[in-house]
Amino acid sequence: MWKWEISEPRGVVVMIHGAGEHHGRYMWLAKKWNEHGFDVIMGDLPGQGKTRGKRGHVQSFSQYLDAVEEWITEARKKDLPIVLFGHSMGGLVSVRALMERSHAHIVAVILSSPCLGLSRPPAKTKALATKLIHRFAPTFSASSGLRTEHCTRNEEVREAYLKDELRVTRVSARWYQELTKAMHLANRYPEKMPNIPILVMQSGEDYIVDQLAVRDWFDHLLLTEKHYKEWEGLYHEIFNEPERDEVFRYAIGFVNILLP
Repeated sequence: MWKWEISEPRGVVVMIHGAGEHHGRYMWLAKKWNEHGFDVIMGDLPGQGKTRGKRGHVQSFSQYLDAVEEWITEARKKDLPIVLFGHSMGGLVSVRALMERSHAHIVAVILSSPCLGLSRPPAKTKALATKLIHRFAPTFSASSGLRTEHCTRNEEVREAYLKDELRVTRVSARWYQELTKAMHLANRYPEKMPNIPILVMQSGEDYIVDQLAVRDWFDHLLLTEKHYKEWEGLYHEIFNEPERDEVFRYAIGFVNILLP
């Protein structure tokens, strides 16, 4: 767990990264939150970044929820409003955490291209094989299929990610099954989401997650205040795109309304 703190913050942003990456890819965004009056708390999800254990593998999706619960518990110590931010799989983790764990002090949720469905799911035969394999060889791994050029149009970010030693390119059979189950539960029980203001920001040209699934999930949310913004032409990592300053202005505008 890492912290980026400022003097006299007006809130705390807890950020959750996506699959195959780590907290270090969010330094630009952490700095922007700091500039606008927020402390930031981040960590690496199990099996990724600098964490221990087999890379690209979890025995259960609840391991992600346990890790995030630690970060949120640390944020609560400040006795300040908490904004929960999750990108891609981190968005799915955010959703499941809000559905199943305490949401005390969380006053706003921002989801960036949340993984509520895959844009290009594996063929049925491959999916069935994975379902069988994970029972007797859960750590068996294969390529994640994530291609850098599908994540962002930002050439500088692409190049840095390709050279990143912490990048995870292979995932286990168990990991895929747990991801699939988590997406299913999130989509099946949208009514379990607590009544907290939410902003869903979805890339308009997403080669990673199914943007129609994201919109369908959003439409079924029974919340007093919910906002959906689709960024036409932007790739999956909207906060890494050349237009990221505009994307952040939209996000901080949403937060400023809640925490002026």
